[in-house]
Amino acid sequence: MSVRARIPAIARTLLGLAFVVFGLNYFLHFLPQPAMSADAMAFGGALVAGKIFAITKPIEIAAGLALLGNRFVPLALTLLAPIEIGILTFHVALEPSGLPLIVILIALTIYLAWSYRSAFAPMLRARVEPTADEAVAAARRTAAV
Repeated sequence: MSVRARIPAIARTLLGLAFVVFGLNYFLHFLPQPAMSADAMAFGGALVAGKIFAITKPIEIAAGLALLGNRFVPLALTLLAPIEIGILTFHVALEPSGLPLIVILIALTIYLAWSYRSAFAPMLRARVEPTADEAVAAARRTAAV
């Protein structure tokens, strides 16, 4: 296998590892907490108090494990993309010191999305009709009711 063919696997592993580690850190607290501004601390506290992290961190862990296991990669990328945008917005607005890491993670995500672009192509069509099998199944469900 050439080096070029291994790049998506390396990117997938790095991205998956990052989200598994940072997701688990929320629950296990094994990484030191960097010093943050008062505004960043207040916002982070609101995310914890509002249970937003309790929802997003398991998603990060599950998507990271999917990436590491090379299973459901397009789904994992789709789940992580809005979380990454939120992290990017946080660092741009409140804590610029974390920008380099999230920019690297977003770059990995964009690269992987491009690598798996054939999986995303169907959902980027403006108009889609159900396949014949789906239409028949839907008609049967309607007739049964």
